[in-house]
Amino acid sequence: MLLPQMDDSEFEDFRKLIHESVGISLSLQKKQLLMTRLYRRMYQLGINSYGEYWAHVLNDETGSEMVLLLNAVSTNKTDFFRESDHFTFLKNEVYPHLQKQQTIRIWSCACSSGEEAYTIAMTLLNAFGGVLGGRDAKILATDISTRMLDQAELGRYPVNQLQLIPEVLRNRYCKILPETNGEMFQVSSQLKALIRFRRLNLIQEYPLRTQFDCILCRNVMIYFDRGDQEKLIERLSGYIKPGGYLFVGHSESLIGLQNSLKYVQSSIYQRI
Repeated sequence: MLLPQMDDSEFEDFRKLIHESVGISLSLQKKQLLMTRLYRRMYQLGINSYGEYWAHVLNDETGSEMVLLLNAVSTNKTDFFRESDHFTFLKNEVYPHLQKQQTIRIWSCACSSGEEAYTIAMTLLNAFGGVLGGRDAKILATDISTRMLDQAELGRYPVNQLQLIPEVLRNRYCKILPETNGEMFQVSSQLKALIRFRRLNLIQEYPLRTQFDCILCRNVMIYFDRGDQEKLIERLSGYIKPGGYLFVGHSESLIGLQNSLKYVQSSIYQRI
């Protein structure tokens, strides 16, 4: 694919817009990546220059093109049981305490196509023996990308991802779809009933009125500069119940960032 050229001033316009909108910080080394991702959308519109696309975004009073631009530039890498020691910690340290509660709230901050949220649901149900016993349990799963959220709501995944899920959970909560010639599987309605998928921008004010037992905000801070990292952690901390936990990605740390959370182990922090 032969891309049109983007000059440095055009890159700076898009870089600033993206940073101000969602906090993603792009260095000049990411210019080629940005060009490729934007051009996919430009091709759909029949637009052949980045300047023309810039004008198209600014002139769209509905804001829908800005959403599609952010869909294009956001990174959506995820898997079932990604960074699996987090789910071991949930099983051993968190879920036993939640069994004493009637209300359970967990937030998957950057759920992408849903695998993280469904993994939380599987492991939570499994810890309770498959029955929540009348408890009010909900998992909020949010992302900036409407495209990813649509996929997450559907709950259908390539069958090769089943190997990432322990057999007992695979057999209980996943069903291979014969109409796809065995190439896709569907997560169960029991999992879907626990989860609410919503679009949310992590650098804007959150329309939330609850606190959470756990927040998983994994592999998000790596795309933010230090200032936005500190703002994010400060904001998330206010939504964690006392004694609750924040999980970040294995490549992330709160070391050097102003925060009020207690270090528990690598990539896991607690609000005291």
